[in-house]
Amino acid sequence: MAEERTGTEGAGFELPLLLFAGFRSIIDAMHRDLAAHGHRDVRPAYGFALQAVGREGASASEIGRRLGVSKQAAGKTVDKLEGLGYVERVDDPEDGRRKVVRPTARGVDMLARSAEGFDRLRAEWVAELGAERVGAMEADLRRMAPAAAFRLDAERWFAG
Repeated sequence: MAEERTGTEGAGFELPLLLFAGFRSIIDAMHRDLAAHGHRDVRPAYGFALQAVGREGASASEIGRRLGVSKQAAGKTVDKLEGLGYVERVDDPEDGRRKVVRPTARGVDMLARSAEGFDRLRAEWVAELGAERVGAMEADLRRMAPAAAFRLDAERWFAG
């Protein structure tokens, strides 16, 4: 018979499930919001890929490195994003043999709406849990997550 846990004592398997459930609740809410604003075809992977593209654009190899996937896998994602109108491939101004993937106006709009949405969703968590608890949770996750775990070029997107 499993031992019943009380207070702050939890089963080891619960922590990753709770972290994933929190992540999933935020991502699902974000995608409902994006769909309501004309981005019905966006999937979570597309947002990560657009973050990896960055405002200035990047090659497929750079996108793959930023996402931690092969150039071929990055290329398939870029193909999908291009088909949906979120990115375009253009000649690299520094090397005409190379193509650069850059966000279109539609891609920039989706990312701007995402940034606004994440701020709104965080504010909802603050309203429910309090600023101190949310701040402490974020600080604790920063401390426990390895620095290399977050490899996207997202800082520029969130900083403006």
